[in-house]
Amino acid sequence: MRIVPAMTGLATAPALAKFADPDWTAKRERRARVRLEALRTLWINTGTLCNIECRNCYIDSSPENDRLAYISRAEVRTYLDEIARDGWPVREVGFTGGEPFMNPDIIEMLGDALARGHAALVLTNAMQPMLRPRMRDGLLALRKAYGRRLVIRVSLDHYTRERHEEERGPSTFDKTVEGIDWLVREGFALALAGRTMWGESENEARAGYAVLAALRGWPIDAYDRAQLVLFPEMDVRADVPEITEACWSILHKDPREMMCASSRMIVKRKGADAPAVLPCTLLPYDLAIEMGATLAEAARADGGMFERGAVKLCHPHCAKFCVLGGGSCSG
Repeated sequence: MRIVPAMTGLATAPALAKFADPDWTAKRERRARVRLEALRTLWINTGTLCNIECRNCYIDSSPENDRLAYISRAEVRTYLDEIARDGWPVREVGFTGGEPFMNPDIIEMLGDALARGHAALVLTNAMQPMLRPRMRDGLLALRKAYGRRLVIRVSLDHYTRERHEEERGPSTFDKTVEGIDWLVREGFALALAGRTMWGESENEARAGYAVLAALRGWPIDAYDRAQLVLFPEMDVRADVPEITEACWSILHKDPREMMCASSRMIVKRKGADAPAVLPCTLLPYDLAIEMGATLAEAARADGGMFERGAVKLCHPHCAKFCVLGGGSCSG
């Protein structure tokens, strides 16, 4: 029989629901924490508006969802300035949404990040917003100036039209393929992002993408996990295990491999006076996971979901996407 030490005060405590307590699991085991090892990737959420509405969007982006407002070039610059001033070891600035190419400042924000010496990664559906003349011209100028330090990662949920459109809606497959074709013709550094929601093995999925890439002449190695990222599916209604401190050794996982060990995300909430720092890209709406307005404040965040800047894994996405699914949005 497992005995909880009396000094913890937990032996007679009432039962908990899963993910209800930031410090303890429902089984009264200490919840796992992940501390920031080094800030390698800074994510910028450009806003939650999108030109399409996917069936299972991770953050419910749509043509109507403006819960995260368009962040401005000036606001992003304050974080780039903080990185330079305080010596944060950021290698990559990632831009996600929503659809980043709907934000009117996206080309300038990319240019600012690249001009500071960072790599820049954009997550896009490669549809009409990216192919508007101003965006195409801006991207071409950035590619000419910075080459392969600018990477465009296109969401192609499946290598077949049927399954891609099951997620993204009618007439989306050909439009995305058109965008990828343009990026390839113009010599951009390219990656693809798919999803694992159809019961295929990873090898089956990669083989399918490999055939499509060969047919289209895309320079994508589908077996390279940087060139083709396959994201695990997430469902907050699913029963997933909580991650305890003991799980690292049980699962043979290293907390330093988790996304929140090397990245933070900046969001601008609708109506907010200023952006905020969050621990990851997957939970943009919960005020309880705001870490502060600056990177320095985020590093000191304490209480609730945080412990001296460490993140307590108190959400089903922490378990399913990151720890068990091995997911990471970074390049």
